[in-house]
Amino acid sequence: MHKQRTNETNGINRAIGLALLLGALCAGAANAQTANDVVVTLKAQKVERTKEGKEVLRIADRAVPGEVIQYDALYRNQSKKGIRNLQPTLPIPAGLEYLPDSAKPAPSKASVDGKNFAPIPLMRQVALPDGKTKEEPVPASEYRALRWELGDLDSGRNALVSARARLALK
Repeated sequence: MHKQRTNETNGINRAIGLALLLGALCAGAANAQTANDVVVTLKAQKVERTKEGKEVLRIADRAVPGEVIQYDALYRNQSKKGIRNLQPTLPIPAGLEYLPDSAKPAPSKASVDGKNFAPIPLMRQVALPDGKTKEEPVPASEYRALRWELGDLDSGRNALVSARARLALK
């Protein structure tokens, strides 16, 4: 039992590390002149509550199932020119479940495959027993990536995006 729990926790901690790595690699700076034009700093923090009920953020180098992690990605344009059509993308690896309404700034887009993005909430067609279809929301736990359309980022300016995810209990 203890060994299984350790393996689960190690897998979750790898998911946190993977999210950090993928977030840095998938820093969506469209139309940047070089890879060094936009610097991305990604921070993962646990969302905790004090005895008084006040929310606090603590560095998340380890986490256990059920804990909430806030990801903050700061995009800094260090080029001499403005960046056009900045679209930061934040992957949500398996083992993490996006928390609805936590993406900031709103609105943002989401994806279940990391490739095709649509406005939140994602919707899908579901076949009914009578052969008809109906549209229903995709559970946020199935979102695998978030994307923001921030527009232009002038030289020397910053843009911050954030979202929260819960470590899956399974």
